[in-house]
Amino acid sequence: MTLKRALVVRGGWEGHQPVRATELFLPFLRSNGYTVRIEESTEVYGDAAEMAATDLVVQCVTMSQITAGELTGLTTAVEAGTGFTGWHGGIADSFRASSDYLHLVGGQFATHPGKEPCERQGGQEDNYLPYVVNFTELGREHPVTAGLEDFELHTEQYWVLHDDLIDVLATTTHPARPWQPWHRPVVSPAIWTRRWGAGRIVVTTPGHSLDVLEDPNVRTVIERGMLWATRTASAS
Repeated sequence: MTLKRALVVRGGWEGHQPVRATELFLPFLRSNGYTVRIEESTEVYGDAAEMAATDLVVQCVTMSQITAGELTGLTTAVEAGTGFTGWHGGIADSFRASSDYLHLVGGQFATHPGKEPCERQGGQEDNYLPYVVNFTELGREHPVTAGLEDFELHTEQYWVLHDDLIDVLATTTHPARPWQPWHRPVVSPAIWTRRWGAGRIVVTTPGHSLDVLEDPNVRTVIERGMLWATRTASAS
């Protein structure tokens, strides 16, 4: 049996604990027949031979930068069939200055609305709100999310700017609270897939902290997303 090759790329803002977060999923990858290479920067994306041999990229890099050569390496690999996946800011808020990266992923973190101002104490918890992840009709049938029921979280709720080329598996709704400037509820994609050339992309927006990643629903979506995004035989 030929082992699948997974490349875990991590770094960027330490608030998302990229090392500990990615370590949660290494046993799953290995038990599902992947050899795993771990890189602490995006330099590996510039290695054409390595990227061509990679079946899945798991990225956890928040608020960082990427060079033109690295981005070309990543997009070329995805277009040729390499899968690309990640969660939260590690994929949806990675390289804000790169429009081509945003085009690849199809959605970009804009904000996470916070608590009422009088309740804020200056920490990350100011942005933790209770919310529901609602599966779409597509999500109830898609291999990444089939069989899962709508679920609640208490963490950062991502407001995402996105395009129509993403296939939305789940959404979350931002209510129009009295202290917010918007005037009606806003629906954001919470989980989506995207076809790019021969490659598959999966983005899961929950995942701010380790306890969220360990939520059974979130973990199931991320792990299934890894399997689904992995290079298929037709893309080899």
